[in-house]
Amino acid sequence: MWRSRGRRSRPGATGCGLGDGLHLTLRWVADAVGGRIRAGDPDMEIHAIGIDTRALEPGGFFVALRGARHDGHEFVAEAVRRGAAGAIVERRFVAGAEGAAMVEVDDTTRALQDLGHAVRVWSGARVVAITGSAGKTTTKEAIAEFLSVRFRVVKNRGNLNNHIGLPLSLLQLRERPDVAVMELGMNHPGEISTLVAIAEPELRVWTNVGDAHIGYFGSPDAIADAKAEILERAGAGHVLVCNADDSRVMARARRFAGRVVTFGAAAEADVRARDIEDLGIDGMRARVRTDAGERTLATPLLGRGNLDNVLAATAVAREFGVPLDAIVSAAARLAPADRRGAVRRLGGGVVLIDDSYNSSPAALGRALDVVAGERHMARKVAVLGEMLELGDQAIALHRRSGRTAAAAGLRLLVTIGGEPARALAASAVEAGLPASAVRHFDTSEAAAHEATAEIRAGDLVLVKGSRGTRTDIVADAIAAEFSRC
Repeated sequence: MWRSRGRRSRPGATGCGLGDGLHLTLRWVADAVGGRIRAGDPDMEIHAIGIDTRALEPGGFFVALRGARHDGHEFVAEAVRRGAAGAIVERRFVAGAEGAAMVEVDDTTRALQDLGHAVRVWSGARVVAITGSAGKTTTKEAIAEFLSVRFRVVKNRGNLNNHIGLPLSLLQLRERPDVAVMELGMNHPGEISTLVAIAEPELRVWTNVGDAHIGYFGSPDAIADAKAEILERAGAGHVLVCNADDSRVMARARRFAGRVVTFGAAAEADVRARDIEDLGIDGMRARVRTDAGERTLATPLLGRGNLDNVLAATAVAREFGVPLDAIVSAAARLAPADRRGAVRRLGGGVVLIDDSYNSSPAALGRALDVVAGERHMARKVAVLGEMLELGDQAIALHRRSGRTAAAAGLRLLVTIGGEPARALAASAVEAGLPASAVRHFDTSEAAAHEATAEIRAGDLVLVKGSRGTRTDIVADAIAAEFSRC
């Protein structure tokens, strides 16, 4: 179980901590990123760091990142016009913003990462890092909710979980919280390794291995190997919380250098759920056993996958000494993140499950399980957008999902997207769904009006698709139409 410890200072850092927070100076930032002050007062205070001129706070510092489509150096002058105090730029940059402070570095992306890492080290906060093919955000939110019972907690803002978003999220540690809960996103090998080096987590969470982004990897085992980078840089005092029911996770967890704590339905799981009840649109309930005893835990989050996320959060909270009764109370208050399985009870008795943030075959299967298990709604409707980043397996995986959709008791299936989505629709018909109950549209804009017109009072409607398919447009159209009822 975690114990409190003293704060750490970053060797060579020359900034100052005032009160409970870190007040950055130009000198401190330059030291942290290994840069040279080209212009500006070294003792100048920096109030905020940003990478988008449109969102940069007045007096903030702009980091000029180079990307595949945009070069931030082209916007340095604009940042200064908007009130930025200065910028971090690469050495070859020719200044066009006179009077602004400048720190020059070899690589601005690496500088941002070094800055996030330096603040993380200075803060002395405990860092919890989460990876997995599905459920990262829900697990992050649940962990933060459970830990906030006893600790000051910060977490990733929105979806800032990649090689740029994570260091921006870590800058919140300037406020010196007790714990930072950070999800780590990836779609290529090596990315989790980079994020682990930046975050230096003492506790790591590995939720599962699925088929998200399989087009970049080729197989679930290759995905598991990439996710296993969460195990890197661990010491004997570190902890891994992982899914006892996922064989790919457990096969790789054996090489973790620290202590392993498991969750799931398996008899040997350290945090184990039994007597599991699927309550449909009302959530999940189970009897949960932990090191602190056994309780009945209920959550409004939908489906077995979300129960696993709550079990993972329970394991983390127990590592931090949060009482089991407090965990049970917090679990009952959990709400899904925006468009990640949010249940909206609309006019006319229509219930919308807005899961339009993203999708993968495994995640879609879990969502359809929720629909199939609901016993009290008049009709069941699914609006399913094409799932992206599946590579040459896209058609086969969509066809498999079509069979799952046909088995879910749907009265209407609407598919959106290109050939893979058409394959999902065709497979559902082949598996027994009447052709008259299936509609296909190329885009969510085209589907929004027609799909809404097909929905009746008392329907349960699932809307789910990859972010690029924009099924949120359909979810919003349904909500707008039935909010008037």
